[in-house]
Amino acid sequence: MEISVVIPAYNEEKKIEPSLEKITNFLEKNFQRYEILVIDDGSKDRTAKIVEKFKDKKVRLIQNPKNMGKGFSVKLGMINTNYNPILFTDADLATPIEELPKFIKTLNEGYDLVIASRSLKESKIEVAQPKYRQWLGKAFPLIVKSMILPDFKDTQCGFKLFKKEGARKIFPRQTIRRWAFDVEVLYIAKKLGYKIKEMPVTWIDKGDSKLSPMKDSLKMFNEVLKIKYNDMKGEYNP
Repeated sequence: MEISVVIPAYNEEKKIEPSLEKITNFLEKNFQRYEILVIDDGSKDRTAKIVEKFKDKKVRLIQNPKNMGKGFSVKLGMINTNYNPILFTDADLATPIEELPKFIKTLNEGYDLVIASRSLKESKIEVAQPKYRQWLGKAFPLIVKSMILPDFKDTQCGFKLFKKEGARKIFPRQTIRRWAFDVEVLYIAKKLGYKIKEMPVTWIDKGDSKLSPMKDSLKMFNEVLKIKYNDMKGEYNP
């Protein structure tokens, strides 16, 4: 078995090394071939240096010249991978890497994309977000469901597994560089006819989200409008 793992990282010097340790230890035991691409998004701390010096040479570093956004970083990683399937995971491993086998099993049952969801009744939230972030976490999905993606309960969880063939067609069409890129990726996947499965996971809030509830909520809403506008222009057509 083989796999590529894409990790966007911005100022993650405290978490990137222990996360890489957990991921590489798990992959070493379960895969014959693997690679990990860390996309450093213009970090101002030691994130890039830590990744460069990491002991496992299957870990590759790609550096953005400046902060370009999480969506930009995930896209860059996805189009530079070699193996199939491709996992995108957040640097803090709020969704543990141990969830991966059931995602691969589901992918092999005929799906093109499997996404983690914190909102399914089977999901296990071990450490919850603060109340104001829980409110945002409920409000934004309602906007997404009412405007463009009625089929999903949680589009924003940072743990998604793609078949390489689908990723190669989805991500070149992606335009959103920041927080609502997950919504756009799923919208494109639906537009192209790919089968998507939403899966329950264990999730642990790490308490250091870089999302500003007030400022970024408005930006995310505007990005959802942009997705609808892009679709009207035919940018996501097969």
